[in-house]
Amino acid sequence: MKFVQILMLLCITVISVNAQQSGISGIKGKITTSDGHHAAYVSVKLVGKSLGATSNDWGEYEITRVKPGKYIIKVSAIGLTSEEKVIEVTESTLTGVDFVLNEDLGKLEEVNIFAKAGRYKADRPSSALRLDEPLLEIPQNVQIVTGAALADQQVISMSDGVLRNVSGAVRLEHWGDLYTNVLMRGSQLQAFRNGFNVVNSFWGPLTEDMSFVDHIEFVKGPAGFMLANGDPAGLYNVVTKKPTGQTKGEFSMTLGSYNLYRSALDVDGKLTPDGRLLYRFNVAGQNKKSHRPNEFNNRYTLAPVLSYQLDNQTKLTVEYTYQYARMSDVGSYYVFSNEGYGSLPIGATSLPAGLPPTKIKDHSGFLNLEHQINRQWKITGQVAYLRYLQRGSSLWPSDINADGTLIRKVDIWDADSEMTLGQVFLNGNLQTGPVSHRILGGLDLGSKEYIADWDQSDQLDYSGKPFDFKNPDYGYPEGGYPRFNRGMTLGERAVAAGGLMDQRYSGIYVQDELGFIENKIRLTLAGRYSRVSQSQYGGESQSSKKFTPRIGLSGSITKDFTAYALFDQAFIPQSGKLSDGGKIKPVTGNNMELGLKKDWFDGKWNTTLSAYRIVKKHELAAIPAAEPDEFLSVELGEKIARGLEFDLRGEVTEGLNATVNYAYTNTEITKLDARVTEYKVGDPVPGFAKHILNAWLGYQVQDGVLKGAGISGGFTYLADRAGSSYSTTNPERNLPDYFRLDGGLFYESGKIRLTANAFNILDKYLFSGTYYEKYFESSPGIYSWQTEAPRNYRLSLAYQF
Repeated sequence: MKFVQILMLLCITVISVNAQQSGISGIKGKITTSDGHHAAYVSVKLVGKSLGATSNDWGEYEITRVKPGKYIIKVSAIGLTSEEKVIEVTESTLTGVDFVLNEDLGKLEEVNIFAKAGRYKADRPSSALRLDEPLLEIPQNVQIVTGAALADQQVISMSDGVLRNVSGAVRLEHWGDLYTNVLMRGSQLQAFRNGFNVVNSFWGPLTEDMSFVDHIEFVKGPAGFMLANGDPAGLYNVVTKKPTGQTKGEFSMTLGSYNLYRSALDVDGKLTPDGRLLYRFNVAGQNKKSHRPNEFNNRYTLAPVLSYQLDNQTKLTVEYTYQYARMSDVGSYYVFSNEGYGSLPIGATSLPAGLPPTKIKDHSGFLNLEHQINRQWKITGQVAYLRYLQRGSSLWPSDINADGTLIRKVDIWDADSEMTLGQVFLNGNLQTGPVSHRILGGLDLGSKEYIADWDQSDQLDYSGKPFDFKNPDYGYPEGGYPRFNRGMTLGERAVAAGGLMDQRYSGIYVQDELGFIENKIRLTLAGRYSRVSQSQYGGESQSSKKFTPRIGLSGSITKDFTAYALFDQAFIPQSGKLSDGGKIKPVTGNNMELGLKKDWFDGKWNTTLSAYRIVKKHELAAIPAAEPDEFLSVELGEKIARGLEFDLRGEVTEGLNATVNYAYTNTEITKLDARVTEYKVGDPVPGFAKHILNAWLGYQVQDGVLKGAGISGGFTYLADRAGSSYSTTNPERNLPDYFRLDGGLFYESGKIRLTANAFNILDKYLFSGTYYEKYFESSPGIYSWQTEAPRNYRLSLAYQF
């Protein structure tokens, strides 16, 4: 409440100051091409001054806060002829100045694609994020990982090094490359694709192959403009590649350690001479093994996209993505020991060679319709259908002996995930006197179903001949390979296994960003009303409905330096039965955040510094009930995540691109019901590191005989790491510090780019893990962890045509 009161006091001050303003002095106009089209993304500047603007999609620009007097105004774009005009600005007047560029639309589009392609820095979010404004003005920490950064680091899937580019992000237990499971700010991020929440169970979605990914947007903290029913940590939004209107393509090949063979093709162009019908087509395939015996991960991806410009105001985009994965049993990444972390060889595994693989078919289709009603208003509608089919198994011990040997068992894991999602939202701008308004409003609908059979299991070993990590036998197991009964349909088996999950939701939201004092001060007032009905593991359906507010304040200290404050809220529906018979409330997460954003050296690079405090309440914890076979729950108490985050990205100096970030994350239980004995007040929330420091730098020689050659490298450092589950008896409650060093060389000349990187250069034993307390009958205290690969290499060759 104090935070809200401070915001309201600031608002009153802003409005009071604004009332004293006599009017707006500045320049506005329109830029067109010689063939009559709108000239978008053209730079407009006052010569000798720091004031400027960029034209919008309609070719319009506006420069405010210009003092009366005479100026030279200049419009320019890389590769185009610049034009200048002498103008005179008068008091309280927006002086009109229009330009006609001596280029046609095709030439301008080609130039804009080049000009906007900052390697590591983006200035605006995608339209899928709904916020039609620069990142600098959004009252929230939003970070964008560009496609160029992913390519430089040779990232090939969502689980492969993406998180080094964002402060405070870590991965918990992840079943290899099956799903990503990103943690940040005390809980799990929601996974989005093209603006849709594509989470349908704890184990999804399938990690995206980078062949069809344009960039990835990380929104930190609750984001009521995107969703309210989810963890308050925030979300990441994978934005897929779309047609650009340019005829171009790229073919790439990658070779690497552990038999990595990968190729990808990206073609982009026009299907009609007038450019109204465009296409983009991506295809990729890879064979990949592991530093552990018998593991493999082979994937194939197909992603066609079509866009059609129905008229000057309306565009339809249709895309389909198919991912096929054939991978070794997903439980093989875990090792177990009662001797402590790292007590087994880095390549240890319990996976026998002949265990049948897991196969996944992942389909997703998107239909997007954008209509520009007029210069101020745009409406967007889109629907998505996603279907995920899995047939496989999960390897896990049924028991571990005191000497560290174990009995391996294999559980069936067949699953079917289906999602039908829809949304429509409206963006607009209007003026009421001296106050400007950025309006956002919309409706979200979704239906999700997940069914799974995990109720069948077979033991690979008998007690007389257990498996020994220190003396492994990967031959035919004593118990044979699993023999699962798939005679019934998956739906029938899922009912028997309790593997049924579903969710229905609807949400309506509205947001107004009010701009005062020529938009120097921006006040965001927003709210969302959500209704959610869901069931888990075959239980009864539970319904929740809640209004979640959003209040933000952002101020431009200078044109490239802003400060902001934010209050936002999220909620998570939950099911169960309280021991006192009371009504179950949804988990609520309140986020209070302060931050500073700055663009440096004419926007070549930027920094974001933010501090936050997220409070989670009403989360349930199970306690044994007095009656047999009945379990009751109590409210756990309260969890708080506090932190400080810093991000730097962009071209620091000519030829030197950098991504550097640091996060301090303190997550702990602050209140606890006396009947909960598994945790205690002060326990850290599992899976987090208090200190995370990342860096990646790349320098390319700009002149001379070595022009085009470059060197790049970076590191990840994690300190004060908590394990991935709670434990009151673990003698090693903290994991050891983590340091990974990567780097390499690259060369770019004309249409060719050659990239070579070494990963884990120092050849360290890197892992994440947890301690299981009273989990296995014969050995109650067991360490479990997953190792990363020792020193390994990748070589990529890309040809553009």
